[in-house]
Amino acid sequence: MAVAQSNEYQDRLKKLSDLLDSGVNPYVGRYERTATTKEALALGEKGGLREVEEIVKSPKNLLKLCGRIMTFREHGKLAFANLQDFSGKIQVCFMQNLLGEKYGFLKKLDVADFVGVTGELFTTKHGETTLLISDFVLLSKALRPLPEKWHGLQDQEQKYRERYLDTVMDRTVFDRFVFRSGLIKALREFYWDKGFTEIETPILENISSGASAKPFITHHNALDIDVYLRIAAGELWQKMAIVGGFEKTFEVARCFRNEGMDPSHLQEFTMVEHYAAYWNFEDNMEFTEKMFEYLLKKTLGTLKVNIKDKNGETVEVDFKGPWPRKKFTEMIEEDCGIDVLKYIDDAKGLLKAIKAKKIIIEKAESLGYGNLVDALYKKVSRPKLVQPTFVTHHPLLTKPLARKNDENPSVCDTFQLLVNGWEVVNAYSELVDPVDQRARFEAQAKAKAGGDEEAMMMNEEYLTAMEHGMPCISGWGMGIDRLVTLLTGQENLKDSVLFPLMRPEGIEIARKQVKEGHVYSQEEVYKKLGL
Repeated sequence: MAVAQSNEYQDRLKKLSDLLDSGVNPYVGRYERTATTKEALALGEKGGLREVEEIVKSPKNLLKLCGRIMTFREHGKLAFANLQDFSGKIQVCFMQNLLGEKYGFLKKLDVADFVGVTGELFTTKHGETTLLISDFVLLSKALRPLPEKWHGLQDQEQKYRERYLDTVMDRTVFDRFVFRSGLIKALREFYWDKGFTEIETPILENISSGASAKPFITHHNALDIDVYLRIAAGELWQKMAIVGGFEKTFEVARCFRNEGMDPSHLQEFTMVEHYAAYWNFEDNMEFTEKMFEYLLKKTLGTLKVNIKDKNGETVEVDFKGPWPRKKFTEMIEEDCGIDVLKYIDDAKGLLKAIKAKKIIIEKAESLGYGNLVDALYKKVSRPKLVQPTFVTHHPLLTKPLARKNDENPSVCDTFQLLVNGWEVVNAYSELVDPVDQRARFEAQAKAKAGGDEEAMMMNEEYLTAMEHGMPCISGWGMGIDRLVTLLTGQENLKDSVLFPLMRPEGIEIARKQVKEGHVYSQEEVYKKLGL
């Protein structure tokens, strides 16, 4: 797309041209620093720094730093800049008396340029640790300016589209994604410490499985078949690995669901799933409480976290266990007066009861019993759960892959971890009976044929693996994006995804023009957009 060229853009292009004409390479290949800005500031805090006059007379104890120029202010024969790298920011000082003729080269530098600087630390009259520069080199010339320094990016959509500017200008945003990386690292460490093996499972599948969701479909040219992008982190594959001799597996995976978008749902997201042989769902609940205690203490140093509730108010959530446990069906009945277990095999009767209570569920007529019950729960019960809560024992038909409860076969041995009305973890004792599993798949296939796009498909490959013998297992899935969003006090999953998927800006412009009544040919639209 063509870009409007501002005067500043043209000025920077001119500087770039001048640099090239003078034989200066404005995009060097390598720079070896001796310290980060954070390390340099730590050295300054130790004290014992020389005065400026001494440094000018005989420079020594030189440090080599590098980073992006964030601010620049010149005062005659003296100039100050803020240099920012991954670890933080430090003030640097350019002095004509020390740099000589090279001081004039500052005219070729701009805010946003990357530079390498050599110098010695001193403390200003205001007590700020500063690097007095004895030499510097331009590492990379920026042709566009940064956003206005005091306010950064203000438009939320622009923050998502130009996240690289958002993280440069707002350190809290930058730190949020560093936190995300540290959380995933701690998560892996916890699994490894508990004897789990990390495995990789297919992203492209012949059959969409592992959850009730609408998949993305794409075409595999070499095999000439349609395939599905996975909707879960390899649930069936991990359980087949356990058939093959593994006992504890996990995977951190990108998953895809071709469904609606809202603050708590994205079509492309990251989740982690694990499966442990010889466990039941009770073991998994205890494991979950221990995991969260480890993760929060490791990354935040506390089990109490401030989050935003559905009204945007700050609420303190205490993750100290044990967490309360509430049965799914009993909670729904308490909240709306409907006993969903009375309507097993009677989705129409359940729908009639829902309408009688004047509860509105979108596209309810097309949902099978399982997804209708789930939609009802999300409407009347889930939003009320702010503090960490285990919701247990879901109806059989809502969990096609879960084990029946021994005492009440109309429900399953399941649990979900709810925090702030968001489902963070979904888990259960796995169904390992291949005959029962076939019957469940057939019921799902029937619901799919009836118009339920989120119902599961029949999976003969998985059934064959089960028929070779599968031990008792408990499995578990958690949304990484949701957890990061909660723990960092955000309200939208996009704020915890570094580069969220957005509709292309050109399409947005063209659609706006059509909406306003403008009609163009395809060639005119492309020309208008500069494509």
